[in-house]
Amino acid sequence: MTVDQTLRRTPLYGLHIALGGKMVPFAGYELPVHYEPGILKEHLHTRARAGLFDVSHMGQAALSGADPAAALETLTPADVTGLKDGQQRYALLLNREGGIKDDFMVARLAGEAALHLVVNGATKEGDFAYIAEMLRGRAELAPQPERALLALQGPAAEAVLSRHAPDAPGLAFMKAARMSVAGASAIVSRSGYTGEDGFEISVAAEDAVPVARALLDEPDVLPIGLGARDSLRLEAGLCLYGHDLNEDIDPVSANLVWSIGKRRRSEGGFPAAEKILNLIASGARQKRIGIRPEGRAPAREGTMITDKTGRIIGRITSGGFGPSVNAPVAMGYVEAEFSADGTEIELLIRGKPGRARIAPMPFVPHRYKRSDGKAG
Repeated sequence: MTVDQTLRRTPLYGLHIALGGKMVPFAGYELPVHYEPGILKEHLHTRARAGLFDVSHMGQAALSGADPAAALETLTPADVTGLKDGQQRYALLLNREGGIKDDFMVARLAGEAALHLVVNGATKEGDFAYIAEMLRGRAELAPQPERALLALQGPAAEAVLSRHAPDAPGLAFMKAARMSVAGASAIVSRSGYTGEDGFEISVAAEDAVPVARALLDEPDVLPIGLGARDSLRLEAGLCLYGHDLNEDIDPVSANLVWSIGKRRRSEGGFPAAEKILNLIASGARQKRIGIRPEGRAPAREGTMITDKTGRIIGRITSGGFGPSVNAPVAMGYVEAEFSADGTEIELLIRGKPGRARIAPMPFVPHRYKRSDGKAG
């Protein structure tokens, strides 16, 4: 079968072709890996000015019911009932054993009873089926495949978006609201997947191209593909589901304990709560960490990590060259006793050991605009 027959397309497919996007399969869709400037220039442009990403492959849905927040808390350790109007939160969707089925965003829009969810594109059908089944009789999930999603990221994002959405600068990091963007009705959140300040913009499919063109007409904005999206999120120390997270990894091993609400730690009520709370108290056997290899050769996913005697102590789950740090960076899992920053390790790259050390993440400082006015 041809690519056209097997892969889905987002509402921006025609625009990607017109802009010279190099299209590749990703999460069941045909999406651009890069445009004419190439991954390196797209990455650095996003860090310096602003980039526009098509993330319409992500799954959007509304969760409604008598108390959708309380219902959703039976599937995630995040504090969902504590969401205030206009607030968004990062959350983990857990299976019955406490493994991570997905990571997602949940927002409570001002004056609306239903919650707005955004899940990963590669897992959205399974996520939605799981949520609908597990919450049957307590909440109703309505997927919204008719919506597109754009991400405008970078230090110029606020100035750019303010010219098309005057209400956007009023949002602080992890806040969300309905507003008009370039004349289109949108749900806008101040969030993203790059470590930079930026916004994610949900619009109806028919509005996606006009909104994208309005933003791309700004001199500070370039279209950015999947390649730079991946290198940006890796430098920011952000997980990619199916690589750094999966159903065999728990939140403690993943170093995501911060996503478990304080109230949830005392009350429980989420899948495998006793197991996860015990791991918080006693420590997990492995831990997700950052890695800085020596030299210039990147260490890719699957690279084995050893101690100085050559014993395998873990593996890399994401790795590549970090254009902003001008050096290779990686993340992965190691036995907990080797997880302290500065620990010297070795990486088996093409069968040969190479020196590396455990390093703090993010590799590039976050520049989110927080409600206190501080970046980070």
